[in-house]
Amino acid sequence: MKKGQRVLYVIIRFLLLFLTGGFFVSVSFFVFWRTMPPMEVDIIRTNARYTFLNLLFVCALFAAVNVLYRRLTVERNIERITGSLEKIMHGDFRERIKPIKDPLGKNEFNPIINGINLLAQELSGVETLRSDFIANVSHELKTPLTVIGNYGTLLQDPELSEEKRLEYAAAITRSATALGELIVNILRLNKLANQNIYPEKQVYCLSDQLCECLLVFENEWERRHIQIETAINDGICVDSDASLLSLVWNNLFSNALKFTADGGTVCVSLKETAARVEVTVADTGCGMSEETVAHIFEKFYQGDSSHATRGNGLGLALVRRALDITGGEISVQSAPGAGSKFVVTLAKSANKTKI
Repeated sequence: MKKGQRVLYVIIRFLLLFLTGGFFVSVSFFVFWRTMPPMEVDIIRTNARYTFLNLLFVCALFAAVNVLYRRLTVERNIERITGSLEKIMHGDFRERIKPIKDPLGKNEFNPIINGINLLAQELSGVETLRSDFIANVSHELKTPLTVIGNYGTLLQDPELSEEKRLEYAAAITRSATALGELIVNILRLNKLANQNIYPEKQVYCLSDQLCECLLVFENEWERRHIQIETAINDGICVDSDASLLSLVWNNLFSNALKFTADGGTVCVSLKETAARVEVTVADTGCGMSEETVAHIFEKFYQGDSSHATRGNGLGLALVRRALDITGGEISVQSAPGAGSKFVVTLAKSANKTKI
């Protein structure tokens, strides 16, 4: 509030207080005067003058006290809050407002202050995640683009042999494929993370879905001589979103095959309990350390720091988000050299009739 507006506001409040007080004093005076015996006019005039001056003094005193009280308890606190909000609006998410210590008890501004501090804390976390996300995306995009650029430059050599030309072209194709997969996964993760997605639930046979998803990778396991062991009970139904769970199985199967050496084993099982169904995907691959297991569901996290294996660190983040939406849970058990086991639990459908 500007200084001129504040002065006008004080004057208006004083006049309202004076008129209100004057009205009640006048009414009280006339009621008292009518019950008293007749008095001389000079005495009445003198008393009326003193009464007016007293009323003016009392109103001025109360107005001053009220202005000082509002300044100390309301306006100063509002200025603190608005000043901090200005900093937050300009991107300083480290700003915090100290709670007000009120000797008379609980201050009404403290719930607002606590809410603003919590908002600033959440915005700070979001800003950190956004910065990390941009940095990770930039890094992941830079790697295949650098490979494509380097091999593209080498292909311009007119004396390049046919063997080298095919080798470089294959490297460009692999990098372009990896780049395409990265962009698709980023778009999927952005859609799952930033939109209110409601699962399109229907009762369907999870046993059939697992088999269909597993058969998609048949060429890969046959080419690499990986043994597939299944223990999938027939006729197990769930009431969930089939497309989201299909994304979960495809990512888990892809990871299991990716990190299993040629000639290894991947096991897939499906069983049910009284209220839940449990899907287990286990492999005899390289396994993971405790640190990797702790961060495996984070975006862009890769236990393979050398990036020797194909991947962009988004698959398991997609899995976790898809299960969050559908109400499922996932856990992992792993150790270096002992393979990995992912266990997904879902609510079992009470209705066995497929739609």
